[in-house]
Amino acid sequence: MTEENLSVRGSPNQGLFGATLGFFFGFAAVSLFGPTAIKFKDILELSPQMLGFLVAMPALSGSILRIPFSAWVDSAGGRKPFLTLMIIAIFGLIGLSGLVYLIFKNPLYASQNKTLLYYLILFFGLLSGCGIATFSVGISQVSYWFPQKRQGFALGTYAGLGNLAPGIFSFLLPISLVNLGIINSYFIWLGFLIIGTILYFITGKDSYYFQMLKMGHSREKAMEFAKSCGQELCPAKSLIDSLKLSAKTLRTWLLVALYFTTFGGFMALTAWFPTYWTQYFKVSLFVAGSLTATYSILTSVIRIFGGVIADKIGGINTSIISLVLMAVGSFGILFIRNFDFCVLSMLIMAIGMGVNNAAVFKLVPKMVSNAVGGASGWVGGLGAFGGFVIPPLLGAFVARNGSEGYREGFLVFLLLAIFSIGIDIVLKNMAKE
Repeated sequence: MTEENLSVRGSPNQGLFGATLGFFFGFAAVSLFGPTAIKFKDILELSPQMLGFLVAMPALSGSILRIPFSAWVDSAGGRKPFLTLMIIAIFGLIGLSGLVYLIFKNPLYASQNKTLLYYLILFFGLLSGCGIATFSVGISQVSYWFPQKRQGFALGTYAGLGNLAPGIFSFLLPISLVNLGIINSYFIWLGFLIIGTILYFITGKDSYYFQMLKMGHSREKAMEFAKSCGQELCPAKSLIDSLKLSAKTLRTWLLVALYFTTFGGFMALTAWFPTYWTQYFKVSLFVAGSLTATYSILTSVIRIFGGVIADKIGGINTSIISLVLMAVGSFGILFIRNFDFCVLSMLIMAIGMGVNNAAVFKLVPKMVSNAVGGASGWVGGLGAFGGFVIPPLLGAFVARNGSEGYREGFLVFLLLAIFSIGIDIVLKNMAKE
């Protein structure tokens, strides 16, 4: 056994476990922000569009920062960018927790300084969104651990289990709010994030290539050794190279559009559904939280199976089928006002969106194999940008048409699904060339 064999640490499964654990807790940083945003509405006198912008703010940093931080993986490995994002998210949640304490302990002060407090919430919400940005870092980190034939399973498992966080916390949040109050709930969530950061520091592992670089070996030596250990994918030379290489291919941008539809849409709905259920169907916050949690968990868990399906029938075929389901679910919520039917339509949307999320990242390492980190950054970052763009659009429907706007806003998701099916057809034709 060589000295290098003795020095490197970890295995593909260990790399997958550490990244999944880190992303799960990173998402905790914002999992209560959307569901509790409605509580700021009356004290700060927020309009529907201001509320939509507020719940979307973490998605702005959580999407845009995925681009440079994921590309950073190609030159530094995943641990450094992952931990950097987690620490920034901790500062964001510390700020939000302090503001929540101030607002709900001193409502008179809050009402007199509502503009200042609103912008401070936006700022610290922006910082806390860094926890979401860990997603693309983990995607790149996991991709370099696994061979092509297992990418669907590995990335589906990583994203599926990691994305369980908002769903699980949506179940826990109403219980916490009722029994502990909003102030204590925020500090508990802050504790979750700190614990998760520590656990990632202990368990997160870079693949063999990056470990060899950190030992001082040349890129050529590191690549040779990594491939001898079964690592198929090796990165471009630098962050800038990775971003440039991936940006030059049309396939990257088509995948961005697909991911905008379903993961950006997922983030938007996770934040918007509590408002939709409480304001349109007048259900309690507990019922709204439970329905949102069901949507979030189903979208996340089904992603694991979506990855397996994509391994078997291909990413493009899987994507087309899933987007048809999303369109059917969107159509149901848009045109049928029955509560039970809307719940069923929500579940159909969850299945379609979750499976497509897995299919997209099955396609990334296959279509942009020489710059997985850069491509993952563009796809995960600009794709997740939908979580920032879509909620204000939904708020605009409400501002224009009142309560009926909550239903009419789902036209956005129907049109996105149809458009994305067209993108899949283009990708399918490109694959035949």
